[in-house]
Amino acid sequence: MESTAMITPGLARDLAALGRLGEDNSTESVLRGLTTALAAGVPGCSGASAEHWRDQRVLVSGSHSELIMLVEGERELGEGPATEARQSGARATVADVLSDTRWPRYDAMASRWGVRSVLVVPIDVTPAVLVVGLYSVRPRAFSPLGAHSLADMLTEQVGVAMANMWDFEEVRTDAAQLQEALAGRSLIDQAKGIIMQTSGVTSDEAFEELRRISQHHQVKVADLARLLVDEHQRKSKR
Repeated sequence: MESTAMITPGLARDLAALGRLGEDNSTESVLRGLTTALAAGVPGCSGASAEHWRDQRVLVSGSHSELIMLVEGERELGEGPATEARQSGARATVADVLSDTRWPRYDAMASRWGVRSVLVVPIDVTPAVLVVGLYSVRPRAFSPLGAHSLADMLTEQVGVAMANMWDFEEVRTDAAQLQEALAGRSLIDQAKGIIMQTSGVTSDEAFEELRRISQHHQVKVADLARLLVDEHQRKSKR
């Protein structure tokens, strides 16, 4: 008997929680949380997988290691519901791998892992695409009506989670770059002070000397300043 209600209160709560930011936020953590939520919250679902495609690179997560192997095996075969969903941009289903005739090699592989029915939902989260797979040990576990409602919720909640994660990563990257720039500026100021002290030149002249040497040796001014400061500190200790 088909399950028509695929969205439970627990699933809705867990999917909404994916958008909450934390220090460990990453693409991997979002995919891991997504597959765990689907495997635990969708009636009739025995496990879930997620493929994150961006710039022809793919990151795979699964609620069970066997499903990761199934996803990677399908990619090697070049046929199956996830392949179809990613190429067409539409949901793909296998009601029963024992009677499906479209992808015989995939069906044989899935049956060896104990999978009987599959639902795959592609989600556009520009600039990436997520391909989310649900698997059941029972045939015809996922109804078309339930799949439609679930796809809508996944598109909304996962889209929010990925957007929040990318914004968080951008802010974190900007902060790291700013911190690195400030550290580089501090080193340059220290190096200028060393040159001014040893050569009796002005601050501008010290910086010009740093820049001249960096160009000659084809190294960044900040890297040259770090070497000069480190050398000065070693000599001071001696």
